[in-house]
Amino acid sequence: MIATAIRVAAAAGLGGVAGLFGGLFGVGGGFLVIPVLGFFYGMDQQTAQGTVLVMVVPKCSVGIFALSATLRRRCAHGGDHRRIGFDCDLSDSPFGNRPRPACPTARLRAIVGVIGGCFSGFFGVGGAFVAPPLLTTFFGLRQLEAQGLALALVSPSALIALLDYAEAGRVDWLIGLPLAIGGTAAISAGVAFASRLPERRMRLAFCGLLLLTAVLLALRG
Repeated sequence: MIATAIRVAAAAGLGGVAGLFGGLFGVGGGFLVIPVLGFFYGMDQQTAQGTVLVMVVPKCSVGIFALSATLRRRCAHGGDHRRIGFDCDLSDSPFGNRPRPACPTARLRAIVGVIGGCFSGFFGVGGAFVAPPLLTTFFGLRQLEAQGLALALVSPSALIALLDYAEAGRVDWLIGLPLAIGGTAAISAGVAFASRLPERRMRLAFCGLLLLTAVLLALRG
């Protein structure tokens, strides 16, 4: 019983760390959690991926709203009246009631979402890693905008992937739920820190995160 309580408490703490990374980089946090679940909880790769999605789904939803609020405050107080990615790229976004202008690149945005969804479903991570480089390169979005929009693009696919993993019996809910609680509680702090970083540092930090992810997943293999 005590051992189970320790495992659950450790999962909540791990979720909190993943939440900070998620808010800072606009990712689900599976890159960090999946190897840890394998090393310390003895989960196989598929079960670790499914369990992480329990955390990713609610955390991404909270992250979307936190990043949207941050971008709007920056625009309002900084005098930056350029179009932000959320206004154009999410015409049905819940982040306001005013009409959204139509964009001519809907098909390309859909392709970005499909690519991110495929990575998320196959690896349990990856959707929010793939989308920001594509959005900054081909749509000219700033890094913080791209990270927020990436979460919006991959959140529905993460939910579908979670349902599929759960149906296959590849989700450990006892560990996944505390992961979700810890991650959701900490993500706003990560977003607040990210909003203070200059654009160049944000992009360099994101590149470093990609390298760290590759190392962790390689060690897991």
